[in-house]
Amino acid sequence: MPDGSVVVAGGQGFYGDTPTAVDALLEEGIDYLCLEALAELTLAILQKDRQRDEARGYTRDLPAYLARALPYVVDGRTKVITNAGGINPTAAAHAAIESARQLGLPGITVATVVGDDVLGRLDRLREHEGQSFAHLDTGAAFETFPGPPLFASAYLGARPIAEALAQGADIVITGRVADASLFLAPIAHEHGWAWDDWDRLAAGIVVGHLLECSGQSIGGNYSGDWWALPHPWDLPYPIATVDDDGTAVISKPARAGGRVSTDTLRHQLLYEVHDPARYLAPDVVADFTSVAFEDMPGDRVRISRVRGTAATDTYKLLLSAHAGWSGETRVAFSWPDAYEKAKATAAIFVKRVEMAGLPVDEWCVEYWGVNALGGPTVPPLADGSCEPPECVLRVAWRCTDQRTAGLVGRELVPLTLSAPPAGLTGAGRGPASATELLSIWPTLIDKAVVDSEVRVVLETVS
Repeated sequence: MPDGSVVVAGGQGFYGDTPTAVDALLEEGIDYLCLEALAELTLAILQKDRQRDEARGYTRDLPAYLARALPYVVDGRTKVITNAGGINPTAAAHAAIESARQLGLPGITVATVVGDDVLGRLDRLREHEGQSFAHLDTGAAFETFPGPPLFASAYLGARPIAEALAQGADIVITGRVADASLFLAPIAHEHGWAWDDWDRLAAGIVVGHLLECSGQSIGGNYSGDWWALPHPWDLPYPIATVDDDGTAVISKPARAGGRVSTDTLRHQLLYEVHDPARYLAPDVVADFTSVAFEDMPGDRVRISRVRGTAATDTYKLLLSAHAGWSGETRVAFSWPDAYEKAKATAAIFVKRVEMAGLPVDEWCVEYWGVNALGGPTVPPLADGSCEPPECVLRVAWRCTDQRTAGLVGRELVPLTLSAPPAGLTGAGRGPASATELLSIWPTLIDKAVVDSEVRVVLETVS
């Protein structure tokens, strides 16, 4: 740690991100490489994996990341923290151990944080522990939950990761730990921060939030002068050098592209935030409006003055259930009357499905190039209509059973030669096989009933 500071980096922003991005971070010299792999959608994907194979349920790109990082880990140059364990962190730890063995790198200690999974305890928690599990957004009672729960993952905080590091872990693999807490853990561990030092903990959460989404702090999704970013094909991932008082300098690998500035960081700071003055994390409530930014030479920004207040007594809990089967198709139409042709084809398609006796529970019809992403996107003509040069029709549907969902798309095929004129140009995806849908049920759970079951398991690679 340079001058008593700790250097952490965000090497992954989602499942499917590129492992090559960690190379520049590792070469730059970092104390901790944090790999943030999960989202609510990711948990649903991992559940489908686990349904097919009980040994799955973790992000399968974990070995690719570890193959790059493990030589640095075995030399003591860095440590790795990741929530890639998903809904099966024990299996992920086994994969990590096997990766080290295949590379001939013994002596690495892998820690697994378990206990975020409360699926097997839901009934007891409701009946004997007073947990209501009402829907967080709608307030709906758990009695309306749409089916047998498939997973139930609590969003843990930084403390069990810090405990694993204190026990000598070189790699820490968790299940559902909140994104920013992955970064707070090593900072709090190295500096010995108290778990009620709210301002310092909030500073660590701000650092984590700025680092958790890979390239977004360095110019990714930047709405400023995005065209002026240096060689964006080599957009790097961010680094934070954090002092004991919580002051941090955000930077990037020196020879990489992108930009670190107050503006690029503020874009990320407000990403996925409901109330900037009360950002709820498992470890602290952070006030993002208190953050002071100071641009420094060489693509560096100092952040300071972060304030925080006491954490809540609950964790977010995410449950899921089977929600039917979906299908989807996309076709393109050209000028003239592109939008009208698309609307007519959608209506014909829906009518043909009804005539075929195929029950559809829900339709989703979008007109890309007209109104699909953010409302009307084509300037209206004098009569209030619009005339886009082209329009892509996307139709998706939800059915109760898999076979029906697969058959629906076939009713579009005859329209290849029977649709409105100059229509039905393929646009990337024709009628495809049905895909299982999972519903998401966010709720809250008391920390005490979760923490009592959280534990750290360590194994050293032989």
